[in-house]
Amino acid sequence: MQWAGLLILSAMATLALNEIGLAAAWLIGPMIAAIALGVGGASVRVPTSGFTVAQAIIGCLVAHAVTPSILLSIAHNWPLMLGTVGLTVLVSGVVGWLFVRYGSLPGTTAAWGVSPGAASAMVAIAGDYGADARLVAVMQYLRVVLVVLSASLVTHALTSGSPGAILPAAPVEALDPRGLAATLLVAAVGGWIGHRFHIPSGALLVPMVLGALVQSGAGVALQLPQPLLTITYTVIGWSIGLRFTREVLGHALRAVPQMLLSTGLMIALCGLSAWMLVTLLPTDPLTAFLATSPGGLDSVVVIALGTGVDLPLVLALQTLRLFVVVLTGPPLARLIARYA
Repeated sequence: MQWAGLLILSAMATLALNEIGLAAAWLIGPMIAAIALGVGGASVRVPTSGFTVAQAIIGCLVAHAVTPSILLSIAHNWPLMLGTVGLTVLVSGVVGWLFVRYGSLPGTTAAWGVSPGAASAMVAIAGDYGADARLVAVMQYLRVVLVVLSASLVTHALTSGSPGAILPAAPVEALDPRGLAATLLVAAVGGWIGHRFHIPSGALLVPMVLGALVQSGAGVALQLPQPLLTITYTVIGWSIGLRFTREVLGHALRAVPQMLLSTGLMIALCGLSAWMLVTLLPTDPLTAFLATSPGGLDSVVVIALGTGVDLPLVLALQTLRLFVVVLTGPPLARLIARYA
């Protein structure tokens, strides 16, 4: 009954958002429905394997859409990209310091919670360093939800919001069994490798690399029909939303205003870095905003794929930020917790 209610509520929310032309409605609708049911006491959860497969499909979608120009984009503009990513990490450090210094949460918990990306990795690692993993999860996934919503609203404001562009699919006329089989094989193998070897966001990044190699080396065009993408977006939305339970939010209720303020401040400061990127690089404001948004990678990529922005630049900056955050997150969190 809970699954049926979640499905019906997701369909209603998605159709309503799709009607007003909001970008990534097929992701946000299920996410909002899942948050409502999770806070309302629903006990159903998306299996970890389901979320892994969904991320792997998104990796294949990116591989299908991205050309080798992403490597050229990084090679030509790496100093600016690295500086932009460094600015995002610095912003999160400043926000984390303020949160720890003047907030009500324990130092280590707050420091881990404001990390600008790699939410699942930060939640998994935080407990090993003495932080409250439940509060870190609330902070991280609240950031993901707010980033997705803000990116969708900005996208809607800067584009025509055509419903036809909201759910990107491979431009094919008819079903290609060979291309679909290659997509499913790449998603299965790449998702398993990423999960098995605990690669940060490996369930998305490994299929993305494998898919690009298959398309360029084997000459097989990956195919992602619209029903497959619809299911994928729904699973990702449910996976994020169902993490917001009544117990976890009740445990963090006093700190929710601080969490909202810190996340809003981080998004605003990253928006400032996007403005700087527009002035230094020949790119449009929407591309710069999506490229500098503080996570998560899969959600931002879903929005970017449906808007016609400079996808190689968005993906290059987001991927680079992910690796920098994973490398600098633990020492930065310890540093903040110690000195703030």
